[in-house]
Amino acid sequence: MADDYILNDHNKEEFPPAHTAEHLLNRTMQLLFGCERSFNAHIERKKSKMSFHLDCKPSRQEEKEIERRMNELIDEDLPVTFEFVTRDSLPEGVSGDRLPDDASETIRLVRIGDYDVCPCIGRHVRSTSQIGRFEMLGTNWDEHERSFRVRFKIV
Repeated sequence: MADDYILNDHNKEEFPPAHTAEHLLNRTMQLLFGCERSFNAHIERKKSKMSFHLDCKPSRQEEKEIERRMNELIDEDLPVTFEFVTRDSLPEGVSGDRLPDDASETIRLVRIGDYDVCPCIGRHVRSTSQIGRFEMLGTNWDEHERSFRVRFKIV
């Protein structure tokens, strides 16, 4: 029923498993590295990439921990639910900074269990077990920009 309401125009058709994994990876990176959500994401059916500003390049062990944690979350079968709030009543810890200027007064929040919550109008799976397996394809570190790119696919 939540998908029956159109609050804002949306110009793309997400692949729900990869898009839901995007939410999980954003929160995982926040928890593991204390960073902000990704500043650049390209999420597709075959291959996706997300970039994060970090203080230092993650070790190989930390990279493996990202993949391990992502698959653990998927296996937990966390419910993906929606909630509608007004712009001025966003829950603590949920930022409206990335909302477009013309976003409606009513905002849809996407919750993944108790793990993540953020404003989003995209399509998602109903629970994390529907994502599949998260497979990290590789990473890149840009020392000058202090950015870490994660390339992954959903199998």
